[in-house]
Amino acid sequence: MKKRVLVQLLLMPLVLSALIFLPAGTFDFWPGWLFMGVFSVVTIALTTYLIKNDPALLERRMKAGPWAEKRGPQRAIMLFISAAFIGIFIIAGLDFRFGWSHMSKMLIFGGDALIFLSYYIFFEVFKENSFASATIELAEDHKVISTGLYGIVRHPMYMGSLFFMAGIPMALGSWWACILTVALAPTLVWRIADEEKMLKEELKGYGEYCQKVRYRLIPFIY
Repeated sequence: MKKRVLVQLLLMPLVLSALIFLPAGTFDFWPGWLFMGVFSVVTIALTTYLIKNDPALLERRMKAGPWAEKRGPQRAIMLFISAAFIGIFIIAGLDFRFGWSHMSKMLIFGGDALIFLSYYIFFEVFKENSFASATIELAEDHKVISTGLYGIVRHPMYMGSLFFMAGIPMALGSWWACILTVALAPTLVWRIADEEKMLKEELKGYGEYCQKVRYRLIPFIY
């Protein structure tokens, strides 16, 4: 598994660099380099934590993407999310090339801060929930987790993902790429609704947990 993790850690920056700098038409794109640095640091740090503390969870997290999903609706959802994720980088690169957006440095740094925040949330989720798979599935010994952030919202992993997806276009200085992040919000709500339907049917105690923790994604809002 460690070899597969190493390969992914090496490939991911290369793929993201291509998605950012090829559309930008130049390597002279400092927000792109800053984002790559921030993303690489937090990804390596979180992966190292999982290797040492919860390799089983890391194994589950590596099985991701549309074709890893077992439920039809989730495959469609993840296909759209994956396409939008790629589109954010491409649009941001084109935005820089053609000068469509003018975002302040403070907002760009704010986007990188959101990425740090999202990974901190991921870290807190992984500490509490060893069942936090990247796909919608139940482990053999799966149980309801209600501690930590799970005592505030039912889907803190998605809350972190929301910050992450909002942070990327800001970190790359693109207002136009932000449009795709906004478009992802309804898809995330759809994913949560379908996931909760399955959990209420198949995970003992989840219905009671939903009554205890009212908010799915954002405290006092949703």
